[in-house]
Amino acid sequence: MKIAYITYAGEIKYSAANGFNEMTDLLPFLQNKGLDIEAAVWDDPFVDWTRYDVAILKTPWDYHQKIDTFKAWLDKIESLNIRLLNDYITVRWNLDKHYLQEIIADGFDVIPSAFLTQGWKGDLLPLFETLKTSSIIIKPCISGGSKNTIVVHRQDAAASYDKVAALLTDGDYIVQPLMKEVQYGEWSYIFFNDTYSHTILKKPKAGDFRVQQIYGGTIDTLYPGPEEIAHAATYVEKYAKGCLYARVDGLMVNGHFVLMELELIEPYLYLSYGENAVEQYYQAILSQINS
Repeated sequence: MKIAYITYAGEIKYSAANGFNEMTDLLPFLQNKGLDIEAAVWDDPFVDWTRYDVAILKTPWDYHQKIDTFKAWLDKIESLNIRLLNDYITVRWNLDKHYLQEIIADGFDVIPSAFLTQGWKGDLLPLFETLKTSSIIIKPCISGGSKNTIVVHRQDAAASYDKVAALLTDGDYIVQPLMKEVQYGEWSYIFFNDTYSHTILKKPKAGDFRVQQIYGGTIDTLYPGPEEIAHAATYVEKYAKGCLYARVDGLMVNGHFVLMELELIEPYLYLSYGENAVEQYYQAILSQINS
């Protein structure tokens, strides 16, 4: 069974931790385990996709910048009967942050959210009232890596209007309160095949809200208790059941986990921060391709 390990042509900005670099060491590890797997850039026009039986979405990290091309690529490989991990239905659902509306409607704990449609020319002030906050964070519904993500404070709403309106010319945006809990770190629970693997805490540098390492964020391993893990697992059970991988991202608000995003397309898995996580990932692939 030939497997395409889906990547992109851009720069890789994550470094090694605990003696393992997920970006450079994972693929050789899987190959040394005996998998017939090789890297393939998702939008490389010279890739012969008919060679593959399975495609694993690992780092197609520019898909949000080429969303129409990415959707067409999904259609193409699906028409070739290539099995996609995670599956096509899940990936298409997770592409756009409007999926959070469904999770909210189902009664799960989610950071309060409002949505602005492309071409919006409304008033910013009601958003602060709706979200009960003095500062909001605005980001594209189809995005990655904090691209085109801005913070607007209530006292700056008028001055920020033109900038927000300009962003809205390119697509729909989601608006959420800038949670004070961000300074204490964003939790990420990682699951493989519905089974919990590990948890990490991403903290922004002082004065920033972005937790990514490229913006000075730090990463630490966390060891949550059974109840906390079980709560995170409820999101996986409902929206990512049977997925090869799922990352449940959120904040602890008054001691209770609240979802920010459910990462089911191409999340960094922080494999070097979880005990036996690399082996668990491999075993999850085996289980998937042999099912």
